[in-house]
Amino acid sequence: MKIAVIQMNAQTDKAANLARALRLMTEAKTLHAPDLIVLPENFTCYSTDAAIMAANAEAMPGGPAYEALAAFARTHKVAVHAGSMSERTADKPFNTSVVFDRDGREIARYRKIHRFDITAPDGTAYHESAVVGGGRDIVTYELDGLTFGCAICFDLRFGELFTALRSRGADVIVIPSAFTHVTGEAHWNVLIRARAIENQCYMIAPNQHGGFDNGAKANWGHSLMVDPWGAVLAEARADEAILIATIDKAAVRAVRERIPVETLRVLG
Repeated sequence: MKIAVIQMNAQTDKAANLARALRLMTEAKTLHAPDLIVLPENFTCYSTDAAIMAANAEAMPGGPAYEALAAFARTHKVAVHAGSMSERTADKPFNTSVVFDRDGREIARYRKIHRFDITAPDGTAYHESAVVGGGRDIVTYELDGLTFGCAICFDLRFGELFTALRSRGADVIVIPSAFTHVTGEAHWNVLIRARAIENQCYMIAPNQHGGFDNGAKANWGHSLMVDPWGAVLAEARADEAILIATIDKAAVRAVRERIPVETLRVLG
């Protein structure tokens, strides 16, 4: 299976962000003919302003981004893992990944479980849980004989989620993200590779890059595609990019036979 990862820099203009994503997806499809295209977290709108994010939340199905991505998948006969978008609800919106098959049908929906609630060294508080609802379901889906697991950004720090996805048969884990520059520089690469190594699966990790909130903050970029042995198959820099890699279930089997972690597990 050939996978394309889109790295982009979303701002607060939802229509412009969606148009940019569709342009990059079209370029990826035209130049590389992937089987699956993956977008980053909050690719339709990105801000730390809760009011902006809430205003850009949409119904699923029925919302403009949801329907545009379903149509893209259907028209181009390519599966789409739609990073994450703000999903409208009667309460707080969810941070939601939606996956479409080649016919534009929704085959998976994952609502981010772990929300980013921290206080930075300068005293700035970030409390995603105050404005974003928390998911509860562990989600996998099947595509072309492979099992995919779903995660989003801050989930990366919680190894038990990845162990649970592995136990449900995940060969590949997709983690669309908007990792900031500070934490990305320190932790992004090592955590992505560690999750691949400990779960003996592919990690597909599109990240946002560049400034946001009118340049007050920045995302790290450096989207990654890592194999089950922990080797980096493709890595972006800190600019707009399309990454391409081919994955193979045989590589997953080979690594798991070489070091049979699941049969040797004592705890858990």
